[in-house]
This record gives sequence, structure tokens and C-alpha cells, in this order.
Amino acid sequence: MGSAPLPKWASEPCIMGIDEAGRGPVLGPMVYGCLYCARSYQKTLASLNFADSKTLKEEKREELFENLKAESSLGWEVDIIDPRELSAKMLKREKINLNEISHSSAMGLVRRVLNMGVLLTEVYVDTVGDAEKYRIKLSERFPGVKFVVAKKADSLYPVVSGASIVAKVTRDRALRGWMLDETAENMHRNFGSGYPGDPETKAWLDHHKHPVFGFPTLVRFSWGTCTTYFKDVVEVIWESDKLEEDGSNGGKRQLKLSNVGFTGYKKKSEDIESSGKGRCKFFQARKLELVANF
Repeated sequence: MGSAPLPKWASEPCIMGIDEAGRGPVLGPMVYGCLYCARSYQKTLASLNFADSKTLKEEKREELFENLKAESSLGWEVDIIDPRELSAKMLKREKINLNEISHSSAMGLVRRVLNMGVLLTEVYVDTVGDAEKYRIKLSERFPGVKFVVAKKADSLYPVVSGASIVAKVTRDRALRGWMLDETAENMHRNFGSGYPGDPETKAWLDHHKHPVFGFPTLVRFSWGTCTTYFKDVVEVIWESDKLEEDGSNGGKRQLKLSNVGFTGYKKKSEDIESSGKGRCKFFQARKLELVANF
């Protein structure tokens, strides 16, 4: 998703701003947006009244987004990160944290615009994590581009303010038009802003939790907010889960899927006799035994 074919001004030295929307909510996608233009257009850009999207009302954001889309001297792109992707990456065995996901998305936008043929010379980014480490990371990946990474960049640089509007409006529209995959009865869309502290969001989460399947795919399962809703649901502890080293489980035996019939109950080694007791039926039927010496 993004702007029209490459304009002539893209062959001039260009600047780009990058910002995100939806990092904190428990519902919906996280969106990274970028805005780029010729460096010679900076003064005009400053007169377009772009501002940090969080300080603007929805109607004003929509108006400014339509204005920048109609402006032939501006280009824009977005990366919409589905909540299912966020959950999958943050809950996998080798977890990918939100900062890494954010860095990857921002770098993906830089790569996309460069691959289009835009002569990027400067990129302004709202910081995620340590600003200097992030700048070095970006500079090493794209050595021909100057990077400025700063806190509140969306308030300091008009090109980042524009990117903030692109990201925020795109996320808002995506959330409004979200097609729920699930078809359970009594599902509704009154989920509020999607932020954990929003009463409407809290009520929606409580109403839509399922004792086995958790939440609809609109929800980011990896968010700590979700944990509080799972106190009275069916508990599953995966076989790969490890007991805490400090013994905080109170000496209780860990429940594994194999203990409840998925792969059969695995007996202790001292209970397994040479007759094949406790071994696979295939070996028992053929009276095969494990031998140490041939």
C-alpha cells in the first residue's frame, strides 16, 4: 500500500520520515508509515500544518491525510503488521520482541523506498529503544543514508509528523473495517480504542474470551493484558515448558500433554521392565527388546 508511481523529483536528494501507530493497544494491527519528498521541498512541507497525530482530532487527521495523498510532491508507504503476526513472533520459542519487530518494519520501509528508485539521503525516525544504538543499526544497514533518530521526532520534524498521520489514519481505518474471522454468536465491534485502559476495550475482551481458544484473532495474545482474563479458563502447560529453577511450583509435578492422553502416559524408567511393559505396542507384539550388546 502506498503512493503512485515514481515521480521525477524522486531522482533528487530526498528526505523521509518514519513513525508508527498502534504500538500500545491490545487490539488490532501495528502500523508503520513513512512520508518522503525532495529535500528542496522541506520549506513547503513545514507549511502544510502536519503535527504529531496524537495531538489532532480524527477529523483533522483524515483531512490532512487526504491532502498529502493529493500532493504530487509527496510520497508515502505503510507496513501493516497483523495482530496474529505480532502474537506469533512474540510467543515463539525464540521470542522476537516488539522493538525488534519495530526496527524490522522501519528498515523494511527504507528498503522498499530505495528499491523504488528514490534517492534517499536523509531519514528521520522516532526512536524505539536506545536512540544511538538504533541510529547505528540503521546506518550499518544503509551506509549511504544519514539517519536522525530522536525522541518525539513526530513533534520535531514535519516529515515525521506527516508519517505519523499516515500511520495513524491507516491503523484507524484498518480497525474500523476489520473483518472478524470468528463467527461466534453475540460478537460485536464495540471494542473502543483498543488500548488496555479503555473501559470499552476491557468490556469487549471480557465478553469475547473463550475458555479454550482464548480471544478472536483481532487480539494480540502476547500482551500482558490478556493474562488476567485467563484465570478461569482451561489451563494448558506445554511439554516444552520448563519448571522454574527456584522451585516456585511448590513441588507439584508438571502437567504435560502426554499425561492427559495425547501421546500416552510415559512411565518412569524404573517401571519399565525388559518384557516390554510400557513400550510401544509395535515392539510388544513382536516381542522385540532393546539390547545393549550384540
